[in-house]
Amino acid sequence: MILYPYLLDIIKYTVAGLGVVWIAFYLLKPYLDRSENIQLVELKKTIGAQTLPLRLQAYERVVLFIERINPSNLLIRLNNPDYSAAELYMLIVAELRNEYQHNVTQQIYVSSNTWAVVKRLKDETLGIVNNAIKALPETATGLELSKTILAYISQSENNPYDIGLSLIRKELEELF
Repeated sequence: MILYPYLLDIIKYTVAGLGVVWIAFYLLKPYLDRSENIQLVELKKTIGAQTLPLRLQAYERVVLFIERINPSNLLIRLNNPDYSAAELYMLIVAELRNEYQHNVTQQIYVSSNTWAVVKRLKDETLGIVNNAIKALPETATGLELSKTILAYISQSENNPYDIGLSLIRKELEELF
């Protein structure tokens, strides 16, 4: 029987202590949450300051990629009057694949929409080149292939490369 009053006192003090801790926690919780939010905002600022230059560089590389796979620029770079159509075709396809592989890591820093534009333009360029080589006889020259490719592009209402670049510019403007 002697333990009964002591046990009752221990239970009263424990419940009272838990009540004080509970009240203190809920009084301090808004301050703790605000402090956590401030730290999170600071962390995002720091990360943003570090990744912004990388993202801008990635967008620059994507724009350069689009300019390099644009057939009007690509054909000037690969111009050689001695090439047959088949040789020029192989060079164009290899150049497109090399350019794409060289820039594939940029998709980490650009949006999924931008990367979709890049992939679509690469695929469209390959499609144009494939259609052009199929339209020519096997004895065609590289110059004839170049003219056919450029004719395909001039026949389209809107230049897909200009459209792709404008979409990327719009997205880049949203960053700022």
